[in-house]
Formats: sequence, C-alpha cells, structure tokens
Amino acid sequence: MLRNIIYIIIAAAIVSSCAASKCIEPEIRCPERLLHNEADDSLCIADLSWMELIGDTLLTDLINKALTYNKDMLVACARIREYEKLYKVSRKDLFPSVGFDAYLDRETNSRNGDNYVEDIEVSAKLTLSWELDFFGRIRWANRKAVSEYLQTIEARRAVQMTLISDIATAYFELVALDREMNIVQSTIAIRQENVKQAKLRFEGGLVSEIPYQQAQVELAKTASMLPDLKLKIKQKENEISFLTGSLPCVVSRSTIESEILRLDTLFTGVPSDVLKRRPDVREAEYALQEAMADVGYYWADRFPRFVIGLEGGLENNALKGALKAPLTYMIGELSSPIFSFGQKKARYEASLEAYDAARFKYEEKILHAFREVDDAIAAYIAETENTALMQTLKAASEKYVELARFQYLNGQIEYIDVLDAQRSHFNAEIDYSNAVRDRYLALIVLYKALGGGTSATS
Repeated sequence: MLRNIIYIIIAAAIVSSCAASKCIEPEIRCPERLLHNEADDSLCIADLSWMELIGDTLLTDLINKALTYNKDMLVACARIREYEKLYKVSRKDLFPSVGFDAYLDRETNSRNGDNYVEDIEVSAKLTLSWELDFFGRIRWANRKAVSEYLQTIEARRAVQMTLISDIATAYFELVALDREMNIVQSTIAIRQENVKQAKLRFEGGLVSEIPYQQAQVELAKTASMLPDLKLKIKQKENEISFLTGSLPCVVSRSTIESEILRLDTLFTGVPSDVLKRRPDVREAEYALQEAMADVGYYWADRFPRFVIGLEGGLENNALKGALKAPLTYMIGELSSPIFSFGQKKARYEASLEAYDAARFKYEEKILHAFREVDDAIAAYIAETENTALMQTLKAASEKYVELARFQYLNGQIEYIDVLDAQRSHFNAEIDYSNAVRDRYLALIVLYKALGGGTSATS
C-alpha cells in the first residue's frame, strides 16, 4: 500500500513538472551597445535616483508631493494591497482547512394520532479537509496569484516613473515659458524706446514717418505675445497642480539658467540592464509567468483530485450524555469527471494559445523598450548639439544688433535693417531658451527610457 502511494506521488511530480513543457521560451535579443559610439559604460544615469539627478529643490519638492498625493499613485498602491490579500487567499489552499460544526436537533412527530415521538440529536465536531495537490493544480494557481501580485508592484513603479517624468517635463516647460516671458518683456521695453526715439527723429525732421510707424508695428506685434504666454503659464501651473494632487495654485520654480539637471556626462550602461530596470518590461514578464501558470493549472485540472476528510467530536441523542459519546470519521475522496466532452482539454489548449499571445507581447515590449532607448539617446545628442549652435547664434545676433544700430546712427543703413537685426536677435533668444528646455526634456525622456526614477525595491 505504501509502495503504491509512493509510486503515485512520483508519477504526479513528473506530470506536474511536464505541465508547462509546451510553453516556448521567449526570444530575447539585446543590442550589442546602447551608446552611439564604440564604447559601453557599466554605469548608467538610470541607476541614479531622481533626487541625485535633479539639482533643483523646488522640483524635488513637487515630485515628492506628487508621489504622495497623486491619485494615480494612490490607485496603484491600493491595487497592490488588493492583490496582496488575494495572494494570501490563494496561498491558504495549499494547507488543510479546519472548521467547527455544532448543532442541536429536536424532532417530534406523531403517526396516525398516536403519541408524539421525540428525537433529539446533539453534535459538536471539528472538521479537517485537505486536498493532496499531487498534480500541482493548487501550486500553479498559487504561482498565478504571485505573478498577478508582482504585476501590480511593477505597475506602481511604472506609474511612479511616468509621474516623475511628467512633473519634470511640465516644470521645465513652465520655466521655459517664464524665460520666454522675460525675453518678451525686455524686448517690449526696447521696442518702446525705439518708438520714442523714432518719434523724436520724425518730429525733428531727421527721418520720414515710415521708421516711426515701423517701430510702432514691431511694438504692437511683440506686445501681442503676452496674453498667450500668460495663458500658457497658467495652464502649465494647473497641470503641475493636478499632477501633485492639489487644486490650481501658483507653482514656485527656479530660473532656466540654474543647474536643474546633471548634464555633464551621458552614460547609458549595458543593454541588459534595461530589461531589469524598466517596470513595463518586468510587468510583461510577470504577465508571461501568469500565462504559464494558467497552462500548468489547466493541465493539472485534467487529472483526479485527492481529498482527505477528518471529523472528530461528540454526537449523542441526549445532551446529558454527549460528553460520553466521542465520534471520529475519516474519509479519502477521489473525484474526476469521466466524460467532459473535451472541455478540460479545450481549456488547456486555449491556455497554451494565451501563453503564446503573452510571449509575443513580452517580445514586443522588449523591442519597444530598446527602440525608445535608441531614439532617446539620439534625441539627447541632437539637442545637445542644437543647444550649442543656438548659443552661438544668440551671441552672433547680439553683435549683429550692435553693428546695425551703429551703422544706422551713422546713416549707412536704413531703419528697417535695424529692425531686422532686432527681430533676428529676439528669435535667437527664444530659440536658445527653447533649446535649453528641449535638452532638459530629452534627458528626462532618456532617463525614463532607461528605467530611471524607480528601483526594484521602491
């Protein structure tokens, strides 16, 4: 008898280990390098915490507030707690269930008008039921619960990573709008002085009315930019307030000239680290494990279930004698459907197809991750080069304005040439401000693409 039980256990273990044998391993292809040059660096900016990357205390305060009060973060945390409880429910199926049953039954009846007959039964029992998981059905269900729980953790990390990126992006855009507002206001002051000087020269008979009217046109054109900038600034402040989980309010921020991010070195690490850091890739991996657990579950569900039941307690037909009437009852139950018309087999085959779908999604997620990283690296390099060029253009335009003004006062050029130089300088200032902003944004996109802003334990 014992030998037969051992044989059954060994056979069940073999069957359980073969449950997912038809699940094909995903194809994982990592590029040889991430950097657009010949060398790789084992370090990575994504290994820095966002507090180490960001040097602006006002921005870090906003991020901390968002991570605490943002509604998407709160929802993600609630989902983790939900699936943690569900995992505990699933795990309890691995162990015996113990219950208590007590009752008092009193039955009276009379047949054909005879005297009443009284039947009393008293019972108090402890019950134990335990399914022997020979074929791994319960263990596979438990693995599925674990995978679902881990997916919620990675989903929270993904929300955290996206939230940090969104806050930083909105902050840099707001700072850039402030800088653009300052440029416009400074230019308006210059335009007003131009109008004043042109009027004096016109009234003094030195020039015709045309330069005076040209100066007024440039002043009005520049001033018309203010309402739109004020609206954009307010909308950007409201966006940041929403992300931080608060009502619309004024957002404290630094100037764009300050060193908000570490822009000194570009180091992107080794390709395999992307798969370890990015929460969306890890979430897809756990979804694949969940699909494999379904395959194992439905494979094991095709085999019989073994349940041991045990009852012990007291049972008697009189309350006063119940303590003298012990009862024990033990049963071993084997249940298995004989004819299910291929239902269980179809479920197993469907789970294999679902696994293949999850495998393809996982492979696609890896391809998408490396595409994002490569695009982000190229964008950051391009924006760095563009910032340097815009800085050169800005310096050249300043010199151009000085020369044009000098030549106009000496009667060598027309006033329209001075306005052209001033317009070029105004556009160069705006372009340089936007280039600095775009470089910051490109680094944030790269930081996010590499899986920065979170850690496996965060």
